[in-house]
Amino acid sequence: MTTPAREPALLGAVPAGTPGVLLLSGGLDSATVLALATRAGYAVHALTFRYGQRHGIEIERARRLAESWRVAKHFVADIDLRLFGGSALTADLPVPKDRPADAVDGIPITYVPARNTIFLSFALAWAETLGASDLLIGVNALDYSGYPDCRPEYIAAFERMANLATRAGVEGTTRTRVLTPLIALSKADIIRTGRALGVDYDATISCYDPAADGTPCGHCDACQIRRRGFEEAGT
Repeated sequence: MTTPAREPALLGAVPAGTPGVLLLSGGLDSATVLALATRAGYAVHALTFRYGQRHGIEIERARRLAESWRVAKHFVADIDLRLFGGSALTADLPVPKDRPADAVDGIPITYVPARNTIFLSFALAWAETLGASDLLIGVNALDYSGYPDCRPEYIAAFERMANLATRAGVEGTTRTRVLTPLIALSKADIIRTGRALGVDYDATISCYDPAADGTPCGHCDACQIRRRGFEEAGT
């Protein structure tokens, strides 16, 4: 029997049309947050990045999701993190394949240095121009790949910084919140939640090393986490 979807915390209803800036990668988690934010009443302003990642297919998937969920605005921002490298997603480094879950030790080579800090900073700048207080991001602290910028303490630190570093925060006109409705959910619970909201997960991609046509490799850490999630969700 499929477990009923749990109601994630920290994303209650807002007055209809409240602007919120959502980081939309084209993946499973951000698609679920998009559905949650839409249901909550946000006028979603979605932000996707072309940052030099090895797989541009996720940008096409993000566009498809943004159109399907009728977001208020969708921007694709161009930055080039290949200048710095340091990750299998932005440099000529092999993506780990077929690793047992308990074999992942430390921060993996697929971690992109400071990526969420960079992305959230762009989102914060856009939110300030919109007069929006809420940034939404699909980070997860349970079924994830060991990235330091997916932890609750990181999110709390960024939120504190945001309220120190912006005019809105200093003048007290708007208090920034970084909302992470999936952070304490398992991948299976995220999938159950999204299914209940009508998310088409076939329109998402999680793979670190897909083929040119978008076919997932099925062997990287992200593919394995995704597959286990669907198996445990019973879908």
